[in-house]
Amino acid sequence: MHLRLIALLATMLAATTGIADDRRFASKDLFDLQFASEVQIAPDGARVVYVRSLYDIMTDRIRTNLWMVGADGSDHRPLLSGRESYSSPRFSPDGERLAYVADDGKGKAQLFVRWLDSGETAMITGLTESPSSIAWSPDGEQIAFSMRVPADKPALASPPSAPEGADWAEPVTVIDSVVYRWDGRGYLEPGFSHVFVVSATGGAARQLTSGDYDHEGRLAWMPEGDVIVFSANRGENWQYERNQSNLYRVSLDGGEIEQLTELDGIARSPAVSPDGRRIAFEHDDHQNQQYTESVLGVIDADGDNLVLLGESLDRSMSDPVWAADSSSIYFRHDNRGERKVARVDLRDRITNRIDRLSGVAVGRPYLSGSFSVADNGTIAYTQGTAQQPADVHLIDRRGRSRQLTDLNRNLFDQRDMAEVHEVVYESSTDGTQIQGWYLTPPDFDPDKEYPLILEIHGGPHLAYGPHFSAELQRYAAEGYVVFYNNYRGSASYGTEFGMLLEYKYSSEDDFGDHMSGVDAMIDKGFIDEERLFITGGSAGGIATAYAIGLTDRFRAAAAINPVINWISKVLTGDTYLNQITHQFPGKPWEEFEHYWQRSPLSLVGNVTTPTLLMTGEDDFRTPIGETEQYYQALQLRGVDTVMIRMPDTAHGLDRRPTRHIAKIDNILAWFERHDLSAGEG
Repeated sequence: MHLRLIALLATMLAATTGIADDRRFASKDLFDLQFASEVQIAPDGARVVYVRSLYDIMTDRIRTNLWMVGADGSDHRPLLSGRESYSSPRFSPDGERLAYVADDGKGKAQLFVRWLDSGETAMITGLTESPSSIAWSPDGEQIAFSMRVPADKPALASPPSAPEGADWAEPVTVIDSVVYRWDGRGYLEPGFSHVFVVSATGGAARQLTSGDYDHEGRLAWMPEGDVIVFSANRGENWQYERNQSNLYRVSLDGGEIEQLTELDGIARSPAVSPDGRRIAFEHDDHQNQQYTESVLGVIDADGDNLVLLGESLDRSMSDPVWAADSSSIYFRHDNRGERKVARVDLRDRITNRIDRLSGVAVGRPYLSGSFSVADNGTIAYTQGTAQQPADVHLIDRRGRSRQLTDLNRNLFDQRDMAEVHEVVYESSTDGTQIQGWYLTPPDFDPDKEYPLILEIHGGPHLAYGPHFSAELQRYAAEGYVVFYNNYRGSASYGTEFGMLLEYKYSSEDDFGDHMSGVDAMIDKGFIDEERLFITGGSAGGIATAYAIGLTDRFRAAAAINPVINWISKVLTGDTYLNQITHQFPGKPWEEFEHYWQRSPLSLVGNVTTPTLLMTGEDDFRTPIGETEQYYQALQLRGVDTVMIRMPDTAHGLDRRPTRHIAKIDNILAWFERHDLSAGEG
């Protein structure tokens, strides 16, 4: 009987879409996806190296190789390819060598250098921890990087010695750090991140910074090659000040550390001008607000004469890169669901250069992408479409662009993909304009009616856009219209829009944004308003659980790694310091009622919607205890509910292909189960 039901369902779905099964984008197609990231253009602009990501069906992992392509699209070939993964490619200043990170064959990440003319490669480090933030010295003789340095484990009592041959329990673990575990990394061993330098021909790495502080993020060399600029918080209370950092410089001769800025908020991502006169950086003055935008700061090399650029843009400015003549700075910013690259001069005049970076976030349509600038002003960047992940593109100084790769042609020539359309509407909450998009199934017929899935993004201060999404394409391939929006609080719309969600997540306000979008979709005439479904992950999972406490309009819901009880979440999740400070008016014991009102658990007595819950068992961002609370509450209520636990999985459910497939397929199966019951009724 069960098999006959599945066969009937498949026939119905095929009839709905009007396309052959073998033309539909299917779960197994995720293993065939490839995408470009971490583009790096050579200093002379003649060639581009990029990270090519592939889904390995045999190891169930995402594998990253390094490929190179000429600026005219010719000579596209692998540099480092195979079962191993390679990352962080960086051209030497003369463009003749490439530094990168790879496994040494013994489970440790090391720095390697490859001579591009001969293909010869050398492992130049023998590290016990993974290097990051690679930066060549201006003369190409040295490479700087950051690395964690282990510290002594804290201890209280000294246990007695075990007798020879005794089988005692494992010793206790003593924890005294403010942040002691992190999603995707687990419980953190004691240690601090420091700045190192190593010869580009190999040898012992030398530690430059000291002290019990973390020195993380981008590293920038002064032109003379004797000083490195970095970002850190070296204050006494740094463990509690996660949104505070300044710029420092450290001398290679003696390791003297000098503070360059003294600013409120975050100063990070330093970039030294080629003439050595100025340092650009990102500056975000948080002011303990829930939402702020970063600008570009520029100081003299000695830290004097601070100038802030881009304050009128009202969009966060990131990844500063100086032009070769030191007259302007390239940067990226997000605007209305699109990631862009622009240039600002020292008179604060902004010129747009690239309209869209995209295609690196493959699962859902988040803003993503990278860029790299050559000395001649040519820019390499990643860009996808609504139907395909990222390829490598290039644009020259005259604005002429070209696509250099076509990584998914073989797959998508054989698939009929959903189209993505924009929709803009007013929220019933207060008339605020909300931007959204919707996917229509292949062979869409506007004279028919389709079931609708509302998919809500995470963050909540992130953003979706008209970009490729394997998940949403899968939903559309099974006959659903899929609607998503950038509700109040989403990034890329400015400070005022972002602050509309202050102390209101989740609430009736963002709920109004979602439901007004659903109504706007129904008004288009091709949505069956009796077949509405809702899902979302992380902050979207919170909004999903909150929404079904306020309405019974949805046939079924799927809340993915949600927060259900803010009181317990902020005292068990890894981001509790920032979350309490910026998302709530006080600590949970001071503002108990406020935390409770924002919690979906406060509305569980209203819920009748069949609900699927799904969370990774190793999730420290939205711990699985949140899911368990809601599951048991719904069971006590007698609501049809299922809990899916992902073993050995942290917050990102798409980090292994089979986990990603399981997420998508179980959501579809849940919706299909309740769509069938609606049809039979």
